[in-house]
Amino acid sequence: MALVFLAATGLSALLTPLAAAFGARAGLVDHPRRGEVQRRPVARTGGYAIYAGLIAAVALSLVLLPRYPDEYAKVWGFLLGALVLVPVAALDDWKRLGPLPQLGGQVLAAAIAIAFGILLDNVANPFGGIVGIPLIAAIPLTVLWFVGMINTLNLLDTMDGLAAGISGIAAGVLFVRAVGLEQYSIAALTLALAGAAFGFLAHNFHPARVFMGSSGSMLLGYGLAALAILGGAKMATIAMVLSIPILDAALVISHRLLHRRSPFRGGDGAHLPHRLLAVGLPERWIAFLLYGLCLVLGYLGLALSAVHKLYALGVMAALLGAAVLLIANRRRAAPMS
Repeated sequence: MALVFLAATGLSALLTPLAAAFGARAGLVDHPRRGEVQRRPVARTGGYAIYAGLIAAVALSLVLLPRYPDEYAKVWGFLLGALVLVPVAALDDWKRLGPLPQLGGQVLAAAIAIAFGILLDNVANPFGGIVGIPLIAAIPLTVLWFVGMINTLNLLDTMDGLAAGISGIAAGVLFVRAVGLEQYSIAALTLALAGAAFGFLAHNFHPARVFMGSSGSMLLGYGLAALAILGGAKMATIAMVLSIPILDAALVISHRLLHRRSPFRGGDGAHLPHRLLAVGLPERWIAFLLYGLCLVLGYLGLALSAVHKLYALGVMAALLGAAVLLIANRRRAAPMS
């Protein structure tokens, strides 16, 4: 498992500068826009290095670690789903696809994973036991889970280091859960994702020298969605780790819809990190603050019972909503420069 992690981290870190150079030469560069925190042109092709690190490490895990026979089909489904998703995201990096083509690619990637057995067909009952989900409901719920996670990570990628760092932390929490359940082959997959994210983070932490683009954020969201299902659904655990990004995404979408704007169009400073930046916190502090909160929430996700996780998620939603309101009021009360 250590070799899998090192392979993912090393390959992602080594290939990211090459991916950035390719993006700069091909013109795949994000330029500063009004209402965004970016200050200079940056290539948006780092996701290709994340993809290479992840695929190579997963392939290595297939060679090094024994698996149950039915796991091989799921791993191939995981890889094929990523193989479909990344070209769609790469097209978005090249041509800026609209929401519907992106959604189509996300649904197709989820459908491939489902066809190979990555299916949310049961959930833990918060009050004890396992609840089975009939196939007619399991398929749409699984697609919704994949699409939701992919877009949560896509919306999170609004500031240097956030998406990569938080994805790596979330994959690390899944690793601890899998090892606790003695699912070592699944644990190796979580290390592959964590390593690919952390290797890229070395070049993406503020001030970022490269962005991951849609190819990176969609791949990380897809990977977390799949790994939360593999080896038994760990939905509540991953929801706890990512509760701040998930709730922030929900608040941002609601804010934009209420203001009759597209939920996929940025530039409005509605994200929590942007609000924190507006009241004076430096970008690095914001990243470390959110990393720390995700680590604490990850620990709670591992330590709490299912019913207590539900209570904790409710408290988190209330606290995040209150924080957004307080920050918004402070911004309005701040003197004009």
